[in-house]
Amino acid sequence: MTTIGIIYPDHAAEDEYPTAASLLGVRLPVVHIYGSDLHAVPELLDLGSPEKLAEGASRLIAAVAADAVGPVDASAGAVDAVMWACTSGSFVYGHAGVRQQADQLATVAGVPAASTSQSFVAAVAALGVGRVAVAASYPEEVAVLFTDFLAASGIEVVARGSAGIDTAAEVGSLEGARVMDLALQNDHPAAEALLIPDTAMHTLDVLPAIEDQLGKPVLTANQVTIWHGLRLAGSPVVSDRLGALFTRV
Repeated sequence: MTTIGIIYPDHAAEDEYPTAASLLGVRLPVVHIYGSDLHAVPELLDLGSPEKLAEGASRLIAAVAADAVGPVDASAGAVDAVMWACTSGSFVYGHAGVRQQADQLATVAGVPAASTSQSFVAAVAALGVGRVAVAASYPEEVAVLFTDFLAASGIEVVARGSAGIDTAAEVGSLEGARVMDLALQNDHPAAEALLIPDTAMHTLDVLPAIEDQLGKPVLTANQVTIWHGLRLAGSPVVSDRLGALFTRV
């Protein structure tokens, strides 16, 4: 079974990974790294530091191998790819820094690795769109760094909305109706897709409804992380339950 290891910051919406794993028939084991959950640049730089990601990768690989102990094929203990499931803890490093962060993680893990920020870029390319709107939960000074990262990746951002939420814990507590409102209020007619970038936000349950309302693809952080991880592992999965992105191989 394809195994995509997830390194997730603190606790907020990590329950979306076992939900998606069940839907897709894959394994998405999660390990946590910890720091301040403030959406502020110094704290985010610390959260995505090489030391913390290396420690997370080491624990992840050990945990997956230990779980495979028993009467199963030894290959079940392998991790096929590792994902740093944090958007702000990656794009805060800038366009070049995001690539360096992923390369360092891949070296430690010994398998392909990427971050949620890179997953958004790959997802936009796969959809064949060039203009997007962003519905961010972050404070404005952090949200603008995400749109700067997208622009440096060749993606035109036609609108950016910021909910100004300071902590991941608060984002994780948002109910589906609030997530829907955030999406609908921050779309733009010129946007070919809407991006919702925080892995702390629960979006998978409301994603199909948001796409139905907007009539366009919607990309959310945990969704693109899983999708890109499967592609890095060479095992893309098609599903009609996780948005338009998962209908594209």
